[in-house]
Formats: sequence, C-alpha cells, structure tokens
Amino acid sequence: MITLKNVILRRSAKVLLDGASVTINPGEKVGLVGRNGAGKSTLFALFNGTLHEDGGDFSSPKQWRLAQVAQNMPETDESATDFVVGGDTRLVELREALAATEAAHAADPDDHDIGMDLAHAYTDLADAGEHDAVPRAQALILGLGFKVHELDQPVNSFSGGWRMRLQLARALMCPSDLLLLDEPTNHLDLDALVWLEAWLQKYAGTMIVISHDREFLDAVTDVTLHIEHAKLTRYGGNYSAFETLRAQQMELQQSAFAKQQDKIAHLQKFIDRFKAKASKAKQAQSRVKALERMEKVAPLLAEADFSFEFKEPGNIPNPMLSISDASFGYLIEDEPPKTILRGVNRSVLAGQRIGILGANGQGKSTLVKTIAREMGALAGTVTEGKGLNIGYFAQQELDVLRPQDTPLEHMVRMARELGSSVKERTGEQDLRGYLGSFNFSGDMVKQAVGTMSGGEKARLVLAMMVWQRPNLLLLDEPTNHLDLATREALAVALNEFEGTLMLVSHDRALLRSVCDEFWLVGRGVVTDFDGDLDDYQRYLLDEAKRLREEAKLATREAAVALEKAAPSPQAAAQDRQQRSEQAKPLKRELAQIDERLAAAGTEKASLEARLANPLPTSEIAEAGKRLKTLNEEIGQLEERWLALSDRLEALTA
Repeated sequence: MITLKNVILRRSAKVLLDGASVTINPGEKVGLVGRNGAGKSTLFALFNGTLHEDGGDFSSPKQWRLAQVAQNMPETDESATDFVVGGDTRLVELREALAATEAAHAADPDDHDIGMDLAHAYTDLADAGEHDAVPRAQALILGLGFKVHELDQPVNSFSGGWRMRLQLARALMCPSDLLLLDEPTNHLDLDALVWLEAWLQKYAGTMIVISHDREFLDAVTDVTLHIEHAKLTRYGGNYSAFETLRAQQMELQQSAFAKQQDKIAHLQKFIDRFKAKASKAKQAQSRVKALERMEKVAPLLAEADFSFEFKEPGNIPNPMLSISDASFGYLIEDEPPKTILRGVNRSVLAGQRIGILGANGQGKSTLVKTIAREMGALAGTVTEGKGLNIGYFAQQELDVLRPQDTPLEHMVRMARELGSSVKERTGEQDLRGYLGSFNFSGDMVKQAVGTMSGGEKARLVLAMMVWQRPNLLLLDEPTNHLDLATREALAVALNEFEGTLMLVSHDRALLRSVCDEFWLVGRGVVTDFDGDLDDYQRYLLDEAKRLREEAKLATREAAVALEKAAPSPQAAAQDRQQRSEQAKPLKRELAQIDERLAAAGTEKASLEARLANPLPTSEIAEAGKRLKTLNEEIGQLEERWLALSDRLEALTA
C-alpha cells in the first residue's frame, strides 16, 4: 500500500501539503482532485519518485511496477505499433537479455550453461507475452481512435494530440502495479474516452488519476483524494459521492463554527463583566483558561469561485444560417478535393442549443470549421443570416495566442481591429477591469501569455470571445484545459447565453447541462440524433464493434485473395506450414488457459462452499478477498480465451 504520514510538500516557498496523512490500498482506483495550483501534479511527482517529501514519511512498495504517461512529445520514426510495444518495459528488458544471450551463444556455441540461459530466455519471453505483443499494442492504438492503415505509420507523421494518444497507449501497454494518469482525457474524443473508461474499469492494479471530467471520474474511481488549503482528505466513493460528502462536512463545520462562536462570546461576556470583581475573580480566571484551551473550529473559507457571463447579443438573425445540398471537405493542391460530408441540408435557428456528436474521424471538425468560415464548402451553399456574429473557440486557438504578448496587449489589439463594430469602452483601464472579471488581476494582465498554464490561456480566449458579443457560439472542445470550477462557470454562462450554441465536447456533464438537441456526424452525412448521451455511448460501442468486424473481414478477405493468387502448390504448402507454426503457440496457450480455468473453477467452488458455513471474521475476509481475485482472474482468462480463439479461427479459415 501507499502511505503518507504527516507529509509536508513545498514548491519553492509555498507549502502545498502540510501534515498530510493518507493510505491508498492495493487495487484502489483513486481520483485526485483540487483547484489548479493546489498541488496535484506535485503530489504525483512524489508518487513517481521524482520528488521527495520535505517532512514526514512517504512509502510505497518497492516491488511495484509504475506506469505513467510521458509528458514529452515523442520524436521518432518508429511505427505507431512498435512505439507502443516499447511501452511493455518487461518485454523490452527480456528482448535485450535474449539478444545478449544469443550473441554469447554465437560466440561460444558449445558452452552448455549459455545454452541453458538461452532456453530460459526464450521461455521468459514467451511468459511475458511476446507472441501477442503486437495485437495487444494495436488493440490499444485502435481503441484510442486510430485507423487500421495508421498502425504502421511513423510516430512523427502524426500531429501533437495524436502523438500524446500514442504516449497514453504506451503507458497502458506497460505491465504495472501502479498507474498514474494526469489528465488522460485531454486529447480524446468522446468515442476514445468511452473506450478508455471500459479499459480502466478492468485494470487490476492501483490507479491514481487527475481529471477535471466528473463523469469520467465517476466511471473509473472508487476513492477521492481532495487537496485544499494544504490539507489532503480521503473520501470513500467516486467524484459525485465526494461532492455529497464534502457538502455535508462543510455544513457541519459551519454549524460547529457558529456554535463555538456563540460559546466564545458567552465566555468573553462573563470575563469582561466580572474580571474586576474580587468575588468573581476565580470564576473569571477559569473561563479565561477555558477560552485558551478551546481548540478552535476553523471558519469555512469561502472559495473564490470564478464566474462570468455572455453579454446580450446586439441582434439575433433567424435563421442564423442555412446549409443547402452542401459537400464539405478539403482542397488539396494538385489533387482532387477530398469530400468528407455529402448532402448536408441543415438550418440553425435562433436560440437552438446543439451538441455535435460523432466518432473520431467522421467529420465533426470539418463541419465546425466550415461553419466558422475556416474553410469553404466544396459544393452547395452556406447562407448566413444578416448580422451573424460567430464566437469560435477551437482547440488550436490556444496556439494562435502570441506567446510574447500579455493578456492586455491581446485585448488592446483586438479592440483596435474591431474598431466601432463592437460598442465597448476600450481604454486600457476599462480593458484591465474586464480582464479582472476573468481572474486576470494585478500583474497577470502584464504577464507573457507563453508563461501561462493551459487553463489561463483558455480563460483568455474565452474573455476575448465574450467581449465580441457573438450571437452564435461555436465551441470545439472548450474544456480541455479548464478545471472543474471553471467548467461549472462555463456551463452556467452558456445556460444564460441568449444566442445560439453549437458545441463539440467530450465533457458529457457539459453536453448534458447545456444542449437541448444533438446532431450526429457519421458515415459521410449529418443527421439528427434521436436519443440522449447514454444512447450515444451505446451507439459508439456498437460502431466500434462494427469497425472491428469490418477490419477482421478485410483481413480474412485479404488472406483468401492471397491464397487464390498463390503462384504454385509449393507456395500454398509453405503458407499452410507458416499458419500451422503460427497456430501452435495459440493452441498451447489455449490449453494452458483451459487448465487454469478448471483449477480456478475448482478453487472458487471450494471457497464458496467454505463461505456458506460459519467462519471466524479473519477467515471470511481472507476467503472473500481470494474469491474476488479468482473472479477477476477467471474473467480475464475467459476474455483472453475468446481473443485467442478468434485469432486461431482466422489462421485456420
């Protein structure tokens, strides 16, 4: 288990944790929450060993293997598959050991000891899953939204967000006892997020995750650690349970503080009244001592919650825009246009609140960019209502900010560019006051944007967008860098916005709270989605299954075509021999799984029979724990058996 006893953590002069004590048990799934800057990432650095406590004691099992997402952008020509396979550190170590042993054996083939070492190295590699490392890695890559044809593409050919997905897949590939995930959902679409949740729910080790996505935390955690005012508090349950428990505690604390204040006032009144009277001096003195001994209940420190609002739009055309018989896609130089969406016929009316759904790669960004005037339609027409004023928040907007400029310089420049089209006071003091309402106070308005956090940059983009008084908000993943409090403020502001909203987001809590209807982008068309987000999650899982079946069918058809195109009976015989060799380890592993399933089933039946009889408490706990482990193992073995059977069927088809 992981234990902290009176731990003190500092960052420079600031104390982030002061006397923190908590225990994390093996197998627990922990959500680490708190305001930005509270110390979550610093605590992660303690967990992964890159930082040591400034006081108190921290301990974690030395034998535990750690996996975490590397924060650096990978720069390599390795294929996506090879890069992710490299995340299996145990496999990499054994491959290196095998290579060294093979080299030694080649130098001295008659050395019996080296020959034995070579045999052990092959066995160890097989036990570590060498035979299915590539399929395991590719399942992770595909689950995180990549296409089959991208599996062998070099890592460097992908954009930054996709390379970070590969870093996540590489961390999941690592066999680990402790998994640390810091904002793992930031670069994911909703389809990849749903897949990741399902994967993490099956993860057998201990997991600690930092996230600002409440539904994700609810789905994958069973314990919550909250950092606030340099204190670390453990709550049993997921994020929603934590919110309920914390609200109850805050209410109790406020009540206890109020009662104590009444008692203090009563004691002080007695002291003040009788301290000068000799006959009451003893009683007054005893109350002074009682007051000194009293352990004061801390007042409830109110959070400086962030809030803002969208200003009333100047005018709202209706319809906002109309799309007729349109095709959307990309123009590529010296190549035919690449059409992504066809036959788009949509109207956006005043006051609509539309959530745009769609699996990764189906054309959501294409639709959004075309409406935002970032690209033109390939065919058909997009007609805008008179006076349409789009407020567009795109993920890349953060990159468009000038790193060397300050928030104030960004606002001054925008005010000058817009001129009189936006009727606002644009003096420097007015703009300073406006930025202050977005928590850019004091010297922050003069701080270079390049030195700011992702959340601060996102707030600046929001501030610039709100100032323009748009009547159509087009938001593409606006919450990626926002903490939970700022997400709540955004949801409140969007619900009060009087214009029209179109939202792409993987934050289901935001989608649920602000959208009244959904459009589905998929299979080359844009349609109404008749259902809620729970229906959409089921749709995504079905869609992923359909794509897997299509990929499997394509593989089989390619194998059949290859067999038909075989140049000679000899080549066919070689192919059969190769398939037979590939099938052997699968059959061996299937036999081993059958044997283990039988043994586990027998042990499970025995344990269930024991638990049916009266037992001492210690034996009940031990038997229950073992039964849980067995059930998890049986589930994993059955899943593995099905996967191997599918592969064996494909080989023997």
